[in-house]
Amino acid sequence: MTPDRRALLAGAAALAAAGAARARPADDLELTGRLVQGGHALGRTWPRALVFVDGEALAAASAGGRFIVGFDRDAPSSVEIETRAHGRSARRTLAIAPGDFPVTRIDGLPPATVTPSDPALLARIAREAALKGEAFASRLDADHFRDGFDWPLEAFRVSSRWGARRVLNGTPARPHYGVDLAAPAGTVIRAPAAGRVVLAEPDLHFEGGLTLVDHGQGLITAYLHQSRLEVRAGQDVRRGDSLGRVGMSGRATGPHLCWRMKWRNRNMDPSLLTRT
Repeated sequence: MTPDRRALLAGAAALAAAGAARARPADDLELTGRLVQGGHALGRTWPRALVFVDGEALAAASAGGRFIVGFDRDAPSSVEIETRAHGRSARRTLAIAPGDFPVTRIDGLPPATVTPSDPALLARIAREAALKGEAFASRLDADHFRDGFDWPLEAFRVSSRWGARRVLNGTPARPHYGVDLAAPAGTVIRAPAAGRVVLAEPDLHFEGGLTLVDHGQGLITAYLHQSRLEVRAGQDVRRGDSLGRVGMSGRATGPHLCWRMKWRNRNMDPSLLTRT
């Protein structure tokens, strides 16, 4: 195991100590997870129960009563989760620990990937944003997240942590909502859990080769900068199946996999859902 990977796992363990919890099971609602900004709560309740987050109905439990709730980078210090089914309800208020987000500076990027201005390029970016938006709206009826995730690469070096505040070519940019895993070009990228491919595009402007996989209830993982895609949209994959190969396509300065995760438009840290 590389020093960077040990450091990442140690950091995840510290976050778990601060924010991981098992809510007291009662009223048929059990919650576990990484209760920290960028983390998640895994729940079990009545089958097909509606799941409310801070009063808003956002999901429905699976046939087995499983569900997930994601916490964004800027999640508030407390979140209320409620489930309702057949005239019954159960409610918990969870304390969410603050995250620790570094500053990352990246120089030498082509200006068109940082501040695009060409009308044709802007039109392309808009078309690609619509494709991605449609894919992120997927809501697969499954709970493949229930057993946690594997890392998508067998060997890697963490070159950028999730949530880092980015400065690109000297210009402040939005936070980095991925974990960058540096590895040689051509390294196999494997599905960390079962799911359905909802987008497979080989050449997007920012992301290069991009694959999106829905693991159930709108929990979607993204795999950026691939040199080759080995799946197609609509394909079901199992844990460990090959998704593609590490590359440096799109906005990248070296070969790596940018691994991202979203739950219903909330950006999450995928490393916090890994089993090791």
